[in-house]
Amino acid sequence: MTSAAHPFVVADARRRLRAAKDAAARIVVTFGGIAVIVAIVLIFFYLLQVVLPLFRPASMQAGEAYAMPGPAGQTLHLALEERGVIAARYTATGDVIFFRTADGSVVGRDDLVPDPATATALGVSDMANGEVVIGLDDGRILIVRAEYSTRYTGGERVIEPGIEYPLGPEPITVDERRRSVSAVSARVGRDEVRIASVLADGTVVLTRVELDTSFLTGETTVAEADSHELAAPFIGDELPAYALLDPTQEWLYLATGSGDATVLRRRGEDYVVNERLRLTEPGQRLTALEFLTGGISLLAGTDRGRILQWFPVRDADNEYRLQRIRSFAGPASPVVAIAPEHRRKGFAAAHADGTLGIYYTTSARTLIERRVSDVPPAKLAFAPRADRVLGAARGQLLQWHVDNEHPEISWSALWGRIWYESYPEPDYVWQSSSASNDSEPKFSLLPLSFGTLKAAFYAMLVALPLAIAGAIFTAYFMRPAMRRLVKPTIEIMEALPTVILGFLAGLWLAPLLEAHLAALFLLLAFVPAGTLLAGWLWNRLPARLRGAAPPGVEPALLVLPVLVFGWLAFALGQLLESVFFGGNLPHWLSGTLGIDYSQRNSLVVGVAMGFAVIPVIFSMAEDAVFGVPKHLSNGSLALGATPWQTLVRVVLPTASPGIFSAVMIGFGRAVGETMIVLMATGNTPVMDWNIFEGMRTLSANIAVEMPESEVGSTHYRVLFLAGLVLFLLTFLLNTGAEVIRQRLRRKYSAM
Repeated sequence: MTSAAHPFVVADARRRLRAAKDAAARIVVTFGGIAVIVAIVLIFFYLLQVVLPLFRPASMQAGEAYAMPGPAGQTLHLALEERGVIAARYTATGDVIFFRTADGSVVGRDDLVPDPATATALGVSDMANGEVVIGLDDGRILIVRAEYSTRYTGGERVIEPGIEYPLGPEPITVDERRRSVSAVSARVGRDEVRIASVLADGTVVLTRVELDTSFLTGETTVAEADSHELAAPFIGDELPAYALLDPTQEWLYLATGSGDATVLRRRGEDYVVNERLRLTEPGQRLTALEFLTGGISLLAGTDRGRILQWFPVRDADNEYRLQRIRSFAGPASPVVAIAPEHRRKGFAAAHADGTLGIYYTTSARTLIERRVSDVPPAKLAFAPRADRVLGAARGQLLQWHVDNEHPEISWSALWGRIWYESYPEPDYVWQSSSASNDSEPKFSLLPLSFGTLKAAFYAMLVALPLAIAGAIFTAYFMRPAMRRLVKPTIEIMEALPTVILGFLAGLWLAPLLEAHLAALFLLLAFVPAGTLLAGWLWNRLPARLRGAAPPGVEPALLVLPVLVFGWLAFALGQLLESVFFGGNLPHWLSGTLGIDYSQRNSLVVGVAMGFAVIPVIFSMAEDAVFGVPKHLSNGSLALGATPWQTLVRVVLPTASPGIFSAVMIGFGRAVGETMIVLMATGNTPVMDWNIFEGMRTLSANIAVEMPESEVGSTHYRVLFLAGLVLFLLTFLLNTGAEVIRQRLRRKYSAM
């Protein structure tokens, strides 16, 4: 026979079990909390390590220097193939020498110019494919293109250089009087070639060459060539020393050594003077003039070491005028050579004191400025991948290895106004990619940050009144039975996928609002007014009729007037739009008031994202109001206060920490929302508070562009920077909200 355990023994065992459970729960909760903190810290440092290379400074190391490959003589031009393994040197004797950049060993040579002519000028026709135009001392020009073929022998890559002649190997005569060409520029199009030549006596000759392409072989031949002299493009005695024809063949720039320039614009088959100006500052001479990649901007180097960037901008009369945009102040030594990068808006410049500088125009950065030689390089060349610079200096070939991955990024480029090429003024712009490398990337994060806050603002404008007012009514006035139905119904709305909400907003709500815009504004006025009117009429009903309705059924009865006044708003909206706005309010806003209307706009986002945020705010705010101790409200009522006075002076102050937390969590939810803004905004990164314009947010931008970005590229890392900005924004908002909540809690905890 067994005896029953003593009650004290059982109780002690239960206490030990409960203590063990409490300890286990404490360990699990503590571990979970620490794990969350560690995860957040790891996310932060992961984002940081991807972003930090953006701000790493550029570096440059001197490479092997050796005697100039090929015969002695003046070097007119240097160029490198894609990988920087083989380089080409064009000489004044009309030769091109191909050599290895590692040791200077010659791997090929072509005699381009027929004897007895010599080369007197050279211009880059197309930097991307190695096409140059050579001016001769007998009034002729020759266009050649360096080609590099690759084959593999024994598992090793072998690059074989060669020369092609787009217009044939025979030079084209641009001057029948056989005057020497002192400056030349050419652009090869699909059907024609235009050439601008400056002759030794200052005469400017324009040549148009019509091309004939064989349908069967694809071979291009010269069909017809026509030359004529420009009529007195210059004022003064100094002869033009520079001629640059832009890639579109629309603009021709002529400049003298004193810095005076004439800008000519194509009109039909001829060029007429568009303007005359000075490219240098007073008292300075022009020592170098080159196109920045893309052929829109001019880089003008002076004898005081300054490099000025100019490009055409529309003036008040809608005419293009060349305007100075920015300048780079190098050492006070003449600029002797400028070499633009092939695919970015950077360039290298050599000064007469042997200083080599590397600059980037968009971010206005001086990346490197270092004295590298006692003898200044007379010619410079950037490798296509911008990782190597070659320089020709008095029989020596100098080279430098460059590490410059992200020159586009600076504080001003990310957050300031930048004057981009072809823009009428400085602006905040996000445009990460384009059809070609000629357009400069625009990485301003301000439009995206602005769009994020704008979307959250309009979402909160819709969500806050409905969510907080609904939470207060549900927790304080509604019958318990109805509350048990309403609260879970609203909370389950949070389970709706945001992609579905975005889909409905973009494809159903946006066209609906555009078609019934006037009705929407009437709806905003009619429904609140109708609700107040219904309440006033309800209170005027006889007590016998009001008493016949079950207590607490008033909210359900309000559904009918809301539907009636909503229908009335839509019915009158169509009439109002037809009578006063020509049947199309969006068109009237654009044409009469100048307010642009985009179908997918902030109004659509506010409604859709507000609908997504309401459950979060409602649930937390309702719990905060409902959780106010009953003895506080009962004591207030017992002292004679009305229910409304009790709500305003007792319940809401006590619940304010919870309500504030609900608001801030809802705001954080709106800031981080992706799918709704992605599908319902139009994704236009504009900075405009106009409720009828769209926007692009940080999160939506990451979702759109991350799949297309090259891993490790500037675009890729800037997207991570956008994620880091979003991370820090939400972290600061939540931290500030928690600080304020704790202060409110301490303030009202004594009630």
